[in-house]
Amino acid sequence: MTDTATESKPEVSGRTLVPALMFIALVVAVVGSLGAPLITAVAGKFDVSLAAAQWTLTAPLLVGAIATPVLGRLGTGPRRRQVILATLVTVVLGSLLTTVPPSFGWLLAGRVAQGAGLGLTALMMGVARDHLPERRSAPTIALLSVASTVGIGVGYPLAGLLTDLSGLRAAYGLGLLITVIALAAAWWAVPQPPPGRTMAVDVPGATLLGAGLLVLLLAISQTTLWTKHPALAGVLLAAAVVLLAVWVRHERRSATPLVDLTLLRHPAVAGANVTMLLGGVGMYLLLTLVTRYVQTPAAVGYGFGVDVFVAGLVLVPFSALGFAGGKLAPPLRKRLDAATVLAVGGAMVLAALVVFALARGQLWLAFAVMGLLGLGVGVFSAAMPAAILAVTPPEETSSAMSFNQVVRSVGFSIGSALGGLVLAAHTASRATFPAESGYTAAAWAGAASMAVTIVISLVLRRTAKARPS
Repeated sequence: MTDTATESKPEVSGRTLVPALMFIALVVAVVGSLGAPLITAVAGKFDVSLAAAQWTLTAPLLVGAIATPVLGRLGTGPRRRQVILATLVTVVLGSLLTTVPPSFGWLLAGRVAQGAGLGLTALMMGVARDHLPERRSAPTIALLSVASTVGIGVGYPLAGLLTDLSGLRAAYGLGLLITVIALAAAWWAVPQPPPGRTMAVDVPGATLLGAGLLVLLLAISQTTLWTKHPALAGVLLAAAVVLLAVWVRHERRSATPLVDLTLLRHPAVAGANVTMLLGGVGMYLLLTLVTRYVQTPAAVGYGFGVDVFVAGLVLVPFSALGFAGGKLAPPLRKRLDAATVLAVGGAMVLAALVVFALARGQLWLAFAVMGLLGLGVGVFSAAMPAAILAVTPPEETSSAMSFNQVVRSVGFSIGSALGGLVLAAHTASRATFPAESGYTAAAWAGAASMAVTIVISLVLRRTAKARPS
């Protein structure tokens, strides 16, 4: 199948295609992360509560998780280019709304529209696999997987700096500028898919999956639900499980499933998605712990009281070494199977969690921990597509990777919620900030998740021996 697929690939210029794909993946990640450093500014400008302003971050993430599998299925068909362009037009319109919002409702609507772009990364991977020779497609797909994660570290400091210098409109204006450029890049460089592709969207399946993911992510991302209304949180979680179970039953009977669940039966694919879920918990948990810790006022007895911009700078090593890790993964793949490379990346993340749990008394340690975390996330994320696509037909690339992106989103949400819950448990009834022991406990919880991730990755080596390298 590989030879046939390679021979049928249309001739395109990798000189323009690869930079365009990378730029689009970075843009949607940056735009998705713009809400994080702007929550306080949004609350002040529109006179809403911090909880309401938090939805400028939560809403696009929820929409992205729901849009990802739908766009992934659309990306397997003959109109993939049109789907990419239409999605980017939606993101541009959303970016325009965030730049000139007459009210908080319009701002939130713009952020919802921007969230659709978070589903594009899997389509970029499908384009790379279809139109680049194998020697270039594999490392490009690996870097696309990295870009969708470490792009978070690019948007955070830029948004914080622009907000400090010119206000909220300038920060969201950055999103408008780069999304317009991304749309132009896609129009110029993204080709039509190979001929002979067919596509049918399973609307009932999309509805069930969207509802299940929406309820699940609401249940696990809203920490206050578990601390103030645990019964409601439990009901939401149970409802999500029921909806997703019904979706699985529907997909197994559908002639045109939204996600080809037969692929998940392969031990390599199933194991890779489990490692992505557990690994995502540990990765995002540490990311949120460090950014929260460094902004805690030193008067509390720990923390450094840095502003939003400096907190964003702490993420720069995460992004820089994340890309370095993405570049390191392909050479490692020449010597090791994908499952072992996943374990190597997981071990780096585990080391970062252990360092944070044991030593965090100086600001430079926060930069070092984030650099180590970025290196591990880069290696881990870059190795993930190889573990999945080795047993996935080329025409199912977008669908398979979109499912993995959804699993990653769920893992990130669980990691964020877990960190919040542990810190809440270590916060006195009338205290604003948690005891420092909460950070230690949360870090060890993340370390446990990463340790299990590494074990599963090593177990997967047995299946890797049966797969082509």
